[in-house]
Amino acid sequence: MFKITTASTSSAVRTGMLSLPNRQAIKTPHYLAVASRGAVPHLTQDNVTKHTSICGAYMAVEDFVEKGTPILKYNPPDGSSRLRAYTATPDDHVLVLGARRSPPVPSPGASTDSQMSIMTAFGFTKLQDSTFRSLTTSLNPDIIVGLGDIPYGYYKVSYKKIDKITNRTAKWMQAHVDERTKTKKEQGAVLPLLYAPLLPISADSQRYYIDHLEDMAQDIQGLALYNTITLEDLPEQLMALPRLGLTEPNNPRAVLQDVSQGIDVLTLPFLSAITDAGVALDFRFPVSGPIPEKPSPLGVDMWDTKHATDVSPLRKDCPCYACTNHHRAFLQHLLSAKEMLAWVLLQIHNHQIMDEFFAGIRESIGRGTLDQDIADFERFYEPELPESNGRGPRLRGYQFKSEGPNERKRNSAPFTVYKANPDKVAQKGSVPVPGPDAVAEDLEKVGFAEKVD
Repeated sequence: MFKITTASTSSAVRTGMLSLPNRQAIKTPHYLAVASRGAVPHLTQDNVTKHTSICGAYMAVEDFVEKGTPILKYNPPDGSSRLRAYTATPDDHVLVLGARRSPPVPSPGASTDSQMSIMTAFGFTKLQDSTFRSLTTSLNPDIIVGLGDIPYGYYKVSYKKIDKITNRTAKWMQAHVDERTKTKKEQGAVLPLLYAPLLPISADSQRYYIDHLEDMAQDIQGLALYNTITLEDLPEQLMALPRLGLTEPNNPRAVLQDVSQGIDVLTLPFLSAITDAGVALDFRFPVSGPIPEKPSPLGVDMWDTKHATDVSPLRKDCPCYACTNHHRAFLQHLLSAKEMLAWVLLQIHNHQIMDEFFAGIRESIGRGTLDQDIADFERFYEPELPESNGRGPRLRGYQFKSEGPNERKRNSAPFTVYKANPDKVAQKGSVPVPGPDAVAEDLEKVGFAEKVD
């Protein structure tokens, strides 16, 4: 399923090919799109197929744990993957399913030996380890990330805490492997690949769990990592397995660091976040041309009104649908009007930039120049992604942790209905509120009401 094509003798970096039956082969290093409730944000499935090169997606069980779990009531007529059919994911895309989103919303309450706390669209709840195993079997993705007691939000934990989460994760993995073995014997079914989660601590600190994984080496097909520190001193028997990075890098520099330490496939939550912010990515790897005196930005804030009359593409020579069919002025207008099409075009463009970025990484590894190319990239571009001056699309409740009662709205609606808020309309002089039969010329003569914040 996974073949290493280029391996460095002086570092952990490598290129490879992840091949699953009837799916697109993924040349690594590469990335997976991060889905929200089964869909890539801002993109319908037909646009994913037509206008992007996305080859796989990461989904989370907590997105589908709802009242009555409606996804389990859907039975594809052809007997195919319930998850793939329910989310209308293209047939050749690789589907990876884990317990938590990337990044997850922090959940209150500690895990126990039989359950962990998750955040769903209906609030916080407890996910039983047996329920997780049952769901992953029923949903039938291509790859399952095993249940792990990951201390999200912090990596420095006490020795007592380390022992608890290590033992708990080992227990969950052993139960998952035992159940899969039983299912194979009884039903002879072809089950999804199982990736073992590694805790975000050093391999030595979780040696008890690592030893268990070595004993189960024939039953796991990959590793899921939450911190690259885990790769240090990892046993040779596990080193050849494909590595899925759930490290949540927040900019291209962090991506390069993860790749240089041996991650094969990554999830990139910042990609949709930067699209939400109205920023069009604009960088290349490796860099071309002389290093500028002042580092160049990694993207362009399309909220800036200076783009209102700019008919150039988002990035020169970009082959994406947005750049070949539209220009900056149109995109700036769409953002100003809060049109959803703005974020659709930005998402298409930003995925194209990341596709080219990873293609450049693979070529650099093949040439053996990755370290120098990373150094040049860090000198050429600013370290952080640009900040946005605008306001992104509406946020949904399950995307952030509630702060309590009387909480202010996140990205409140930009428009309101007059009849619902008549006191917010201030009249200028004695000018009456226009009715449905008002004529534009008459309104211009008498003037308009002033906006009240």
